[in-house]
Amino acid sequence: MEYFERPVGGERALLVHLSLQGRDRYEDEQEFRELARSAGVQILDYLRSARPRPDPRYFLGRGKVEELQARVEEDDIDVVLFDNPLSPAQERNLEKELKCRVLDRTGLILDIFAQRARTHEGKLQVELAQLEHLASRLVRGWTHLERQKGGIGLRGPGETQLETDRRLLRLRVAQLRERLGDVQRTRDLGRAARVKAEIPTIALVGYTNAGKSTLFNRLCSAEVYAADQLFATLDPTLRRVSLAGVGPAVVADTVGFIRQLPHHLVDAFRATLEETVQADLLVHVVDAASSERDQHIEAVELVLSEVGAGEVPVLMVFNKVDCLLLAEAHMDFDSDGQIQRVWISARDGSGMDLLDQAIASRLRRPRVQQLCLGPQRGALRARLFAENAVRAEHVDEHGVWHLDVQIAEDTLSRILYHEGLVLADVQEMLP
Repeated sequence: MEYFERPVGGERALLVHLSLQGRDRYEDEQEFRELARSAGVQILDYLRSARPRPDPRYFLGRGKVEELQARVEEDDIDVVLFDNPLSPAQERNLEKELKCRVLDRTGLILDIFAQRARTHEGKLQVELAQLEHLASRLVRGWTHLERQKGGIGLRGPGETQLETDRRLLRLRVAQLRERLGDVQRTRDLGRAARVKAEIPTIALVGYTNAGKSTLFNRLCSAEVYAADQLFATLDPTLRRVSLAGVGPAVVADTVGFIRQLPHHLVDAFRATLEETVQADLLVHVVDAASSERDQHIEAVELVLSEVGAGEVPVLMVFNKVDCLLLAEAHMDFDSDGQIQRVWISARDGSGMDLLDQAIASRLRRPRVQQLCLGPQRGALRARLFAENAVRAEHVDEHGVWHLDVQIAEDTLSRILYHEGLVLADVQEMLP
């Protein structure tokens, strides 16, 4: 009986990109090369091909597969990396023909994640993403595990090895999701304590290799690993700091984003990205020296909307200004005089005072106001308590609630609007 097991990967790599008519979105050869280098492989060549649509069996055309076969044998290639998503069948068919390991873009990113994960949570997230990616690739991965034939005298002994693998995989995925749920509940408790203590959270987000970890180290005097490579840091990190004009705050460093980030990777890291959803301010770090910065901004905004952080206030920070000719740290303002962008260099520290000023302007604590609510305003009072805005309360002899509230004026105006009121209605003393 034929036996097929996936070849073992290695360091000598051949990169392949197939351009599909009308489907390319900012494919960046340099970025794919950087992904491969981040995985630790030696790149021997980068091959390009074009087709109106992918071949259902090999993804590439038969002639290109034969060309790859010759290159693999000639250069002793260990792994062929595709800058395209491959179906499980296409991946297996290519491995049978090429006699070497084949990985698509998702598999390559997962390999990098596995190398970078250091904390317990990070390892759980990577394992979950790997197993969900592997689930569809168990099918006929080994031909000796095919189903037993049915019929009298031909029935199998019960559950086949393939079915056993699938069942064990489902159980492990369920365990990982439960553990990550525990992690998220722990994070929720810490977040609730910070809210109660009125400590704002600032989440650093941005495209991978934009300099988030370097900025995080500069803000927090921390020693998070930072390097000029994609996904240099993977694990989420939180630090409590004291910022000028803000006071105590928590800064969160998150995983970097990338174009065409697979959806199941976003789902696996949702517990980590929850910090962005619940943050008081997102500091969107952009590589100012990158020629692709507009596309990078678009990719980050897309992922933020996918995880539900599209409505969180954002401060744009253009990093690496030291790499630009005739550029220095400065701030840009909009037509209303509000700070729109900050240009800094996290590496040499220029512009950090401007960044502190910008963050303070966005996180300026709301002033305390005294409100008077009559007995008929119970729903409004409950809403203010739900917003954690009430700092003190007493009731006078007329049954009027006197509340000291600390809440942003626009938030208070929105709440009053839904009640059909304006601020003057609740600031006047009732008889």
